[in-house]
Amino acid sequence: MARRPIPPEVPDDAPVFVISVAAELAGMHAQTLRQYDRLGLVTPGRTSGGGRRYSWRDVELLREVQRLSQEEGVSLAGIKRIIELETQVDALRGRVAELAAELDHLRAELMARASSTTALVVWRPPERRPTR
Repeated sequence: MARRPIPPEVPDDAPVFVISVAAELAGMHAQTLRQYDRLGLVTPGRTSGGGRRYSWRDVELLREVQRLSQEEGVSLAGIKRIIELETQVDALRGRVAELAAELDHLRAELMARASSTTALVVWRPPERRPTR
């Protein structure tokens, strides 16, 4: 993997590269990037004038598309499905992490409540004997 050519404070998903730079970083032709955009394999950001702007994450994805296509022989339709499934898995992992954190919080809250229990006395009136 190539060295990340942007400062560490710039997020991986910040659209900072014009198409020619992204193509060079990904090791492919700019026309290939345009085709992948049309096919929905990668979705670069857009300027107000409509120009494509690629993020470091997009460049890494382009490299993976190229690897799957050339080394593994996966079709572009297959690659698109793989990307969609990986995106779903990432979203589900994030949701699982959120739910696990919420569960931990609720367990801690329950334990705190359980440790500070108070006695509960139930009063029942005495049974009345029938009068004659």
